[in-house]
Amino acid sequence: MTETGGPLTRAERLDRLPVTREHGRLVVGSGLGWALDAMDVGLISFVMAALAVQWQLTGTELSWIASIGFAGMALGATLGGLLADRFGRRQVFAVTLLIFGVATGAAALSWSVGALLVFRFLIGLGLGAELPVASTLVSEFAPARVRGRVVVLLEAFWAVGWTLAALIGFFVVPRSDDGWRWALAIGAVPALYAVVVRWGLPESVRFLETRGRVEEAEAAVRRFERAAGVDPVESPLSRPVPTPGPGALWAVGTRIRTAALWVVWFSINFAYYGAFIWLPTLLVANGFSLVRSFGYTLVITLAQLPGYAVAAWLIETWGRRATLTTFLAGSAVGAGLFAAAAGDTAVLVTGMVLSFFNLGAWGALYAVTPEVYPTVLRATGAGAAAGFGRLASIAAPLAVPPLQDAGGTGLVFGVLAAFFTLGALATRWLPERRGQALDDVVAIPARAA
Repeated sequence: MTETGGPLTRAERLDRLPVTREHGRLVVGSGLGWALDAMDVGLISFVMAALAVQWQLTGTELSWIASIGFAGMALGATLGGLLADRFGRRQVFAVTLLIFGVATGAAALSWSVGALLVFRFLIGLGLGAELPVASTLVSEFAPARVRGRVVVLLEAFWAVGWTLAALIGFFVVPRSDDGWRWALAIGAVPALYAVVVRWGLPESVRFLETRGRVEEAEAAVRRFERAAGVDPVESPLSRPVPTPGPGALWAVGTRIRTAALWVVWFSINFAYYGAFIWLPTLLVANGFSLVRSFGYTLVITLAQLPGYAVAAWLIETWGRRATLTTFLAGSAVGAGLFAAAAGDTAVLVTGMVLSFFNLGAWGALYAVTPEVYPTVLRATGAGAAAGFGRLASIAAPLAVPPLQDAGGTGLVFGVLAAFFTLGALATRWLPERRGQALDDVVAIPARAA
């Protein structure tokens, strides 16, 4: 029963539960898909560094290899969110893993730059759709009091995947001329994992209720209640809710937070991918050997893990907005220090500072995003924000070579610091929903103005 004496809704029944093994299974199951996604994105930075030497590629060609995948991700994120609000979070999650896993395996057979570009675009379609859908699914099961922390822990799997990419880049790519092909072949694992996701993870209770699939929603809630040892209670009947179009994102009551969310997503994508996609190649350009460059990148990548851990703690202590703002500001400082770094030790330390704050900011952003919109528009809103952000991830790798030519690594990271600062300022207009139920998110007006 609620405080007013009425029956508990299924969402309230989920919010009253402690964190159980079912929550753990959901986070790990979704997180493994997330890690495989990160591994694939991270691998391309090492593949680029190898192909620059092996295929004698120009900076422009390398930029297109980096950016074409993000073009696919921009389209995939937008479509993935729309589809997840219509067909279900779990279904779309599984399909996206299958798409980018198969395409990654095919990319290992690339015979030219053109072929690699086609495969990278297809990979991006799957990758882009997967991330906002997975975070939406996890956020809709996590109890309100720890929801932000749980989503940050999910995002921490990104660091695991990127570390795997760095390990593969360090141990596999430099070993032979076909090392980059073997690295991409390993990236085909998500195609197999898609089967596990499809049959092993639950569908969102909130989504099922909006589609009138009450029996399935009840079964999913009871699965989590059994894991917690809590007796089930009767919930009121729910009615199907029509799914509004994407124009509702710009309705009178939502346009400010949509604009702020899009600015943050654009800023963090530009700064992150401008830095980390090019990092091994930039280190080589500054005199590091290929193997040493990969080794430094691996150590810098490991600094992501404590960044996530601190963000996961602060997200429920300070709140979402304060944590996101702090980590974006810290990222700006880290990028500025890296721009001025002189000497091997300075490069390593400032790179670790940037990595720590940057990935903590990502974790906080993924915690904030599903809380901005109500259930019927949650995946659409998250996907649209991620899709807009991916436009920046297309632009950033293309912008790095001319910036490098104009002012070296210092100018590159100075510009990235400016984007982190812009993102930090935009958080002022994001909502703070620490401890609030997802169903407390204000309804989207029926008519977009």
